[in-house]
Amino acid sequence: MKPLSRRTLLRGTGAALALPWFEAMAAKGPAAKPPIRMATLYMPNGVHPDMWTPAGEGRDFLLSPTLQPLQAFKNDLIIGTNLWNQAAKGGDGHYVKTSGFLTCTTVTKTLGVDLNCNGISMDQVAAKRSGQNTPFASFELGISPVTTGVDRNVGYTRVYGSHIAWSGTSNPLAREINPRSVFERLLRATRPAGNAIKQDIQLLDLVLDDAKQLRATLGVADQVRMDEYLSVVRSLEDRLQRSASPTQTNWKPRVPIDPAAKPEAQPKDYAEHVRLMLDMLALAFQTDSTRIATFMFNNAVSNQNFTFVDGVKGAHHSISHHMDDREQMRQYQLINRWHIEQYAYLLSKLQAMCEGESNVLNNSMILFGAGFRDGNKHDPHNLPVVLAGRAGGRLNTGQHLIYGPDSPLSNLYVSMLDAFGTPVERFADSTGPARGVLA
Repeated sequence: MKPLSRRTLLRGTGAALALPWFEAMAAKGPAAKPPIRMATLYMPNGVHPDMWTPAGEGRDFLLSPTLQPLQAFKNDLIIGTNLWNQAAKGGDGHYVKTSGFLTCTTVTKTLGVDLNCNGISMDQVAAKRSGQNTPFASFELGISPVTTGVDRNVGYTRVYGSHIAWSGTSNPLAREINPRSVFERLLRATRPAGNAIKQDIQLLDLVLDDAKQLRATLGVADQVRMDEYLSVVRSLEDRLQRSASPTQTNWKPRVPIDPAAKPEAQPKDYAEHVRLMLDMLALAFQTDSTRIATFMFNNAVSNQNFTFVDGVKGAHHSISHHMDDREQMRQYQLINRWHIEQYAYLLSKLQAMCEGESNVLNNSMILFGAGFRDGNKHDPHNLPVVLAGRAGGRLNTGQHLIYGPDSPLSNLYVSMLDAFGTPVERFADSTGPARGVLA
């Protein structure tokens, strides 16, 4: 079989058509395997606790009413019960649970001056070790702008409720909430325009020059923060340099992007906005523009109105404080189920993206979860988490795994990092890999 370049085109009179992925396009040896991707979808405000957990254990389980939209993916799932985030147990309300969801650390209680999560998020552990293989080390996506100000009820800055991805202890990663901007970033990565990239690099150089001058006027603590910020900026500069000099990297997009498929910039409809952002995440994985992503359905304490869901007549956060009212709990479960339907939508898109005899979902692991279980109690015990995808055969899917009470959520992250190809001996309070997750 004659090897083909992934950039091979069918050429006709005045036109060129990109080929689908063929086995002949794969290089020989280990590099022929499709890449592994990892994403986390975060839902605020917890779940109806009695409508989440599947019946049965191991491979003999039945999906709960809330998880029923995942029936078509039952053999692709790992559902963990009795996982908890110990570091979030002492924090009031939502903020410690949100910012600490992927770090498994206790954030510093602050009104905003000394923002600190005291750790690095699991996704960024992987990104720091593998992000050089793609134009974007990771994608951070969301729906709503960062919430500012102070929640006087609990004494935390609301900024904590807007981030789950942390590249450093005091560096929450900015999220993109405009689907068109995400699309344009992907398009420029797969079809780089040299002049535009050079202009970006020039602007970045000016920013760095200004930052260096400002640093000299700062105190010691602020200089440390500035250095952390500059390290993030320099990583962006490195990616731009690679894009400007394609001969210096072996990266090629796995599929082309149609410029005419540009999505709406700022959808007014929340449900459509969510779908567009999930479309962009799927496209980023399909093209191999990034292999790591996070998506927040909304910020902590989100009071998004869900009257567009049949049977719901109110807003998310208000309904989550159900006070055991039967009607409120019924609507709460419907909101949870709607989120799971969006999760299933993303899984369907990834499954439909072929890669040889496999597909992108099989070569991914997509985590869905919340920072606490019952929104009425803000309890970090027995967290609602689901992991989908097989990570190229590294995950032992099709199981409901029931762990002992208060098993560390961080154990699951240790297993995920191993499956991703960036193994660690420990992460936060982990005691080892989560039982039964790895194949």
